[in-house]
Amino acid sequence: MDDGGTQDARGTHPRHAHPVPRPAVPRDAPPAMPPRPARPPGAPGAQPGMEQRSPGRAAVAEWLDTPRPEAAPGIWRFGHRPPKGGEPRDRLPSITVVGLLIPLVVALLVWSLWRQGALPYQWAPLKLFTPGDWWWGGTVSPKGMQGGEARVVYDGVFFAVLVYAVAHLGSWPEVVRHFVGRRPQPARALYAALGALGALSLVFPGAFPGVGWDPLPVVDPVFSLIVLVSGGYDLFASQLFTDTLYALITALVVWPFARLGGWWSYARQVAARRRANADPAAPPAVELPRSQWPELRDAGQYQAADLLTAEVAGGRMNDVDCARVERAWTEARREARLAAFTDTVLRQGAAAWTHPSGARDLPGRTARHDLLQGQVRIGRWVPGERAPRAYHGAGAAVGPETLGTSLLVVGPPGSGKTRHVVEPVTETLALQALTGRCAVVAVCAAGAPLGADTAYDVVVRIGDSASVHDLDPYAGSDDPDEAAALLAEALAGDLDAVSGQSAATALAQLLGPYRAVHGHFPTLPVLRELLEGDPGALAALRAGLAADEHAVMRRELDARMRQAGGAADAGPALADRLALLDRPAFSEFFGAGPGSRPFSLRAVAHHPLRVRIDLPERGHEEASRVIARLVLAQFHTVVRDTRRPHFACLVLDDATGTVTAESVRRVQRLRAQNAGVVLALRTVADVPEALHGPLLGAVGCRMALSGVTTWDGSRFAHAWGTEWVETTEVAKHTVFADQPMTRALHALRKLVTGKAVTTDAVTTKQVERERWSASQLAHEVPPGHAVLSLTSVAGEHAPPLLVDLRG
Repeated sequence: MDDGGTQDARGTHPRHAHPVPRPAVPRDAPPAMPPRPARPPGAPGAQPGMEQRSPGRAAVAEWLDTPRPEAAPGIWRFGHRPPKGGEPRDRLPSITVVGLLIPLVVALLVWSLWRQGALPYQWAPLKLFTPGDWWWGGTVSPKGMQGGEARVVYDGVFFAVLVYAVAHLGSWPEVVRHFVGRRPQPARALYAALGALGALSLVFPGAFPGVGWDPLPVVDPVFSLIVLVSGGYDLFASQLFTDTLYALITALVVWPFARLGGWWSYARQVAARRRANADPAAPPAVELPRSQWPELRDAGQYQAADLLTAEVAGGRMNDVDCARVERAWTEARREARLAAFTDTVLRQGAAAWTHPSGARDLPGRTARHDLLQGQVRIGRWVPGERAPRAYHGAGAAVGPETLGTSLLVVGPPGSGKTRHVVEPVTETLALQALTGRCAVVAVCAAGAPLGADTAYDVVVRIGDSASVHDLDPYAGSDDPDEAAALLAEALAGDLDAVSGQSAATALAQLLGPYRAVHGHFPTLPVLRELLEGDPGALAALRAGLAADEHAVMRRELDARMRQAGGAADAGPALADRLALLDRPAFSEFFGAGPGSRPFSLRAVAHHPLRVRIDLPERGHEEASRVIARLVLAQFHTVVRDTRRPHFACLVLDDATGTVTAESVRRVQRLRAQNAGVVLALRTVADVPEALHGPLLGAVGCRMALSGVTTWDGSRFAHAWGTEWVETTEVAKHTVFADQPMTRALHALRKLVTGKAVTTDAVTTKQVERERWSASQLAHEVPPGHAVLSLTSVAGEHAPPLLVDLRG
């Protein structure tokens, strides 16, 4: 693809040759000027959205070298600085010193009673789980070896349960982690080592000189258990077996302290420092900045890396060029085509793998983009009680990894849906299309600010005689059933009286025979006549099917002619809907014009195209909705091929009347097809009520802008669900004293302060509440803000948080 696709044939069938459509310029436009060299971000006149360059250094190099640390979904990673200290550390459990010691004292008392056999029913479990012939009748006195060893194991099991109960009731693990686990190395490792030595002295007191206490029941129960399992003491005749058993017990005792002290990570750090000190002559490893293309150098492609470094330093590469070359490098490394990659870079430099349109940037930008991560910044996360610490003050961004689960934007007119959300998202998708990563189809009303015409490869202006391109109503399909399903969704998808299946069947019964006779599908006016049951049109079509090879199609047409005029006939309803598109304003569109150049949406499945479809101007609202449903149905059909290497996204600036039951089901499948849709609505009421819940459940990203009604807010509140929060209630109770002196003091205090003596009763409990209630969404979201939740294709979630769209 060294020629950038600019030499591809045009005018052939898109299903066979997948042509790249011609640029979207008017038919009477003057010849295009040669493209000007792209200016580096940060240079005078460059598009906003890049950091200002430092003196003496190319701005693109600074943009490349800016760190992009890993972050939670929805966080703008370009130059992101996580909050100092990260998430707040775990608090010390609410427990006093007495709370720590009381379980220990009780455990010592219970253990003392256990050793004396003074606990009631102490031996009942032992006799229940052991054979009766191990004991003398009515007692727990062992008859032989098995009984004695069973008592030792029983003591060990009880001791383990007692230790666990003390640690759990006294919160000992949390306290130890709080005071030891947070200390820096080597103090942390040292404290853990002292604890390990103390534990070993309790388990193996004989190994420590001067220690006179008895060992805890740890080693003896293990040995007794092995005796019971093996049936004798023969295994202990082997010194190797005994030593291995002691080593294993020691390791099990020390292991929790090793984890607490971080011994392994600290040992690796010490070893690395020693290696560095042992060879002072060795040059320190220097990590090259991204602007010097270190990945290419690591792979031995030094010539290509040097050339690209010079292009960046000389200001001859912009961010689109860098992202495009990095994508080509990733593909070349995956497909083992390093030599071809280097050859292309050496021949074409920064212009390598240019988009088929020849464009290397958009004519103007309105948002901040990071094409290396595929993100566009749409605002700033607002710090608050609901927001995790990682989101406090961070930039809010979306990208293909979240748009792949589809985005629903709801806000009344004037709330900023288009300006703050739809326009930046469309712009970033168009920029990513120039890098080969994405194909975008934007559907909007004529005059909507979704970018200039020169920012798109194809612009279809329905109803405008100056439009270069037309829209193929059949999406370049050769299959009558597929074409019928597309038209049925567009014409009858929102009708309750006509089912989608009956509409598709009626259309297929006409499209198949017509294509068999004429070699192509009918224009919309002809199709309307056939659906209305015009006798002359049907008779002429029937006469063309007289040959024997058309027997199947003749049977289909006969079935249609029999159904015509019946009570359940879907033809009249479909014809009425087609009449909306069979108007004088659209006489040259949908393949009906003499010089029409229908554009097939199927091209976005084969090329990273930038497409904008302008719906008819005012006066054709219902026709606009039919066209929008047709485009949505075609998009769902053409993106089914998962072999497509690039992401495909459809943006509907106004999705009113386009959401149907079938489209909701298809939206759920898009995330597995490397595709997504962006749906903007003024209110959820623009969708049939039965689809409110399914639509919010089908999309992974939801945004409610300022000004939504409580009815809309209730839908979002239900979709976002509830969460458990800790609440504190303080109740004041008057203190009534019994002693005369105390009552006198309370009376004096009330006389001086004017308030009765009270005591506070504090109640802390976990309650379940809505993440955002309908009232909060309707009344507490400030102007220029929105509540946004995100879900990535990988399944990562960002909770619904407040976003300042102006930040």
